[in-house]
Amino acid sequence: MGRRRSGVEADVPPGLASDRGGQVSRMTDPSSFSPRTAIVTGSDSGIGRACAVALAEAGCDVGITWHTDEEGARATAKEVQRVGRRAEVAQLDLTQLPKAADVIDDLAERLGGVDVLVNNSGTGTSTLLLDLDFETWREIVSTDLDGAFLCLQRAARRMVAAGRGGRIVNITSVHEHQPKVGSAPYCAAKGGLGLLTRTAAIELAEHGITVNAVAPGEIATPMTGQTDEDPRQGGEDKKRPGVPLGRPGDAREIAAVVAFLCSPGAAYVTGASWPVDGGMLQMGPTAGSQLTSDDWRRP
Repeated sequence: MGRRRSGVEADVPPGLASDRGGQVSRMTDPSSFSPRTAIVTGSDSGIGRACAVALAEAGCDVGITWHTDEEGARATAKEVQRVGRRAEVAQLDLTQLPKAADVIDDLAERLGGVDVLVNNSGTGTSTLLLDLDFETWREIVSTDLDGAFLCLQRAARRMVAAGRGGRIVNITSVHEHQPKVGSAPYCAAKGGLGLLTRTAAIELAEHGITVNAVAPGEIATPMTGQTDEDPRQGGEDKKRPGVPLGRPGDAREIAAVVAFLCSPGAAYVTGASWPVDGGMLQMGPTAGSQLTSDDWRRP
């Protein structure tokens, strides 16, 4: 005898899913999805810019957002246009929620739809939690978690309405998985975004929408106090003995994973978090046994 859930037969025919009203609806197969339009938040520099360009190279017209660096966003647009794709630019201020998420709808209208969303906008702090004021806590959690949720929701609603499936990638951090001194609100928000990713993955699967997270380690971008440069060129300032691969990452190394997750080849990947960190997360016990001072106790 088949199990019942909320009065609906669990033994639903293959390829069909039951909605909340007990009706049976045909599932969208994510393997048939090929993206044509993408929105990348926070794409005026760094990881966001690299993702916008990678998706353009994969054949997408791209919506680009900026918070304070409009010139940087225009530079990203030129890179997108250089590979033959259309770029639309808009300001996104995630301190102005929930209205700020209107930008997702605006860009989707200008692009003719949204097949891919890369949630990249974010901020952080380097303040011990005992010294942290509530306003700073709320600003970071609101930007990094509330803002990502609202952008995801707006894009997902449009993807569902279009009926073509879609791809959503949330840029979290290795601190989705491991804490960092001085970053309590950032870690809390990224951890929350990781679980939001997993919840959205199971809720949106019937619509052919995959939802994944990419969790970068230290990447050579302005956010980490480094210019957009290739850390693979070496130099003393790029040595990281505590990272197995020995250096920071390049933003394009993050973008390559994002582009894969948005491709037809990743149709069966959803609800996963992909660390791209040079092995940093594997160093817990090793780092603990090799530290030679208490300097780590302060950011």
